[in-house]
Amino acid sequence: MEDDDRSPEDEFQDLIRQILGGGGQIDPEQLSQLSGMNIDPAMLQTIMSQMKQAFAGGGDGEISWDMAERQALHIAGQHGLAIGDGQKHDLDQAFVLADLWLSEVTTISELPAPARSITRSEWVTATLPVWQELAEPVATSIADALTESLRSQAPDDMQALVQGAGRLMRTVGGSLFASQLGQVIGNLSKEVVSGGDVGIPLMPDGGAAILPQNFSDFGRDLEIPEDQLALAVATRELAHARLFRHAKWLRLHVISQVTDFARGVRVDTDALEDLASRFDPSEPEELRRALESGALLPARSEAQEAALRRLENLLATIEGWVDVVTADATTRLPSADRVAESVRRRRAVGGPAERALGSLVGLELRPRRMREAAAMWRAITDAVGPEGRDGLWDYPDLMPNADDIDDPSALVARLQAHARGEEPAPDAMDDALAQLLAESGSGETPDADTSGTDRD
Repeated sequence: MEDDDRSPEDEFQDLIRQILGGGGQIDPEQLSQLSGMNIDPAMLQTIMSQMKQAFAGGGDGEISWDMAERQALHIAGQHGLAIGDGQKHDLDQAFVLADLWLSEVTTISELPAPARSITRSEWVTATLPVWQELAEPVATSIADALTESLRSQAPDDMQALVQGAGRLMRTVGGSLFASQLGQVIGNLSKEVVSGGDVGIPLMPDGGAAILPQNFSDFGRDLEIPEDQLALAVATRELAHARLFRHAKWLRLHVISQVTDFARGVRVDTDALEDLASRFDPSEPEELRRALESGALLPARSEAQEAALRRLENLLATIEGWVDVVTADATTRLPSADRVAESVRRRRAVGGPAERALGSLVGLELRPRRMREAAAMWRAITDAVGPEGRDGLWDYPDLMPNADDIDDPSALVARLQAHARGEEPAPDAMDDALAQLLAESGSGETPDADTSGTDRD
């Protein structure tokens, strides 16, 4: 009979598919055969080892971030070019002049180390630790979901047997995610022009850099003199790096908001079960395609939407400041406005690799309100000058919020009053606090609605 020709490996893979898919009952005879050690433990170990080698995963179920690095460096190096001496000299000179121009328009100090030109591969190596930190919550969620799908469908007397398979499935999911992340980072290395191009603090603290190969690609169709383009890009990169170096709390603030969003990512269990019912561990392409497309990530929850809005406002606030400071510093450049518009348009649209990152992690890093934020920073600069404007980055509580982006007039009025040495006009929070203190002093009990007054 045909069933008699089936190997123990076939029986085991069928069992795994049934457990993962959750569709249909497990054949009791299969369980008895497996429980009765009808599959040789040595053979089972060999199968597991072969599958683990196929996915380049370890035996402990940990996510292989080395795989992400290898994949990213492989892609970055495929068409990567070395930096010519002439390119390096021209960009070094641009950074020197850009530093001087920035020091005229901002009180935020220079970087401790000079900016540099880097290759695509160097960008991958420098930024990978941050990418890993940002993506790890999503990778863990996908890997855990695969493991839980296997474990939850197995009967109690099968838990010991599927434990090894569970670790393997976690390795499969985590390793495939790491491989996809490596592809995204590798392709992104072909798109980014500078260290701060993506908007989040990817470079090591205080680091500023330009990728000459990508800079040349960026300027090829702009019809802007290369020396002017280099000065504009160098100024923007230095402004971004200076800000994160000055506001030491800002880097952690941005990364924590991204990871908070990522920790809220949950795998679509229906999509996973549908995929698992067809999944062949020896052919992971369908799982790879599902990761690429974002099919395993369900629609965002309300909490995630709120986290995304906070992140977008934060990134827009940062980019808006960089935009205004760069514009002020590059007034001597005839093509400055054209470069700035090209940068804004490029940031608003995003490249293919950035869109792939959105599918993989469920997160878009484009600041949708950058123009509004830049208008706010312009109004602040006009009202109180660079010193008053830049002082808002000294502490997190001073930084403008979403309401200030919508209407900066109240913030501008407070800053102007402070510059004149006047006490700011009390707001609802101040009135509530004064009433609370007055009532506490007189022994009265404060009204419930007064104690709950919110600034907003």
